[in-house]
Amino acid sequence: MKKIEAIIRHHKLDDVKNALANIGVQGMTVTEVRGMGRAGQVTESYRGQVYSVDLTPRMLIELVVSDELCPQIMQTLMTSARTGQVGDGRILVTKIDEVVRVRTGETGTEAL
Repeated sequence: MKKIEAIIRHHKLDDVKNALANIGVQGMTVTEVRGMGRAGQVTESYRGQVYSVDLTPRMLIELVVSDELCPQIMQTLMTSARTGQVGDGRILVTKIDEVVRVRTGETGTEAL
């Protein structure tokens, strides 16, 4: 099993959710986060005022999936979240040793 974490732009969330639903992904966790990448501080304009933003708002999507689905989900995330501009985000994949569904006690891929 793998845990996939995708850091994406806010406005791409609906595109990503729809693309994942189209390939059969049923569950995910979404969190609003702030972070800084290679670009460092970025200047933005709001109501005519220019200001510096050191932590950019992003969305963090977390999924735990079977090993077999991981490549397809990663490809779907890449294509649906991409704008072609700096700051499109990252996809992180880590190995999961065990999963337990609290309600039923199921373990492993049955708990997904």
